[in-house]
Amino acid sequence: MLFYILDLIGVAVFAASGTLAAMASHLDLLGIMVLAAMTAIGGGTVRDLLLNRHPVFWIEDPKPLLVIVASAVFTILWVQVLPVPTDALLIADALGLALFAMSGAKVAEAQGCRALIVILMGTLTGVGGGLVRDILAAKVPLILRQDIYATAAIAGILLYILLKKAGTPPRWAFGAGLVSIVVVRLLAIQLGLRLPSF
Repeated sequence: MLFYILDLIGVAVFAASGTLAAMASHLDLLGIMVLAAMTAIGGGTVRDLLLNRHPVFWIEDPKPLLVIVASAVFTILWVQVLPVPTDALLIADALGLALFAMSGAKVAEAQGCRALIVILMGTLTGVGGGLVRDILAAKVPLILRQDIYATAAIAGILLYILLKKAGTPPRWAFGAGLVSIVVVRLLAIQLGLRLPSF
């Protein structure tokens, strides 16, 4: 139950970031809702389609859609009154990335995928929504820039897999992977760490 609640929090955070991107691009209300939804459930939807999981998670359980609408409306109202809490959003986004990446890895594991596919599916779940958001907002996607974003997800999922193989209880391995993604992402932001460009 706790994991499910955390997953919905991740949906809310990503929907808020999609809403802000849509507002920055001066989209109308429908455009805002579409971008919020694509950001929040885009990665998980592509993952489910690639893994041939039917029905797709938000069709089976529509609660994420309700969370998206609520988060988008709340974000619209918030920015009319108060400035956007940039630091809070960055922290929340890092947490959302970690939750989605690790939940995607667990889904792929449950489907019997090998380690490499688990890493790919987890990373796709974590960054796929942001990729769609940036494309629809006519920006160069974050994962194609130098930012340590997808790299943080890959590192956390890899740590999770290695710890499990070493005999660490799955719950502890999952927690370590989750925390490492958040820490790596926030350190990259705080210290200005970037991957080399060529």
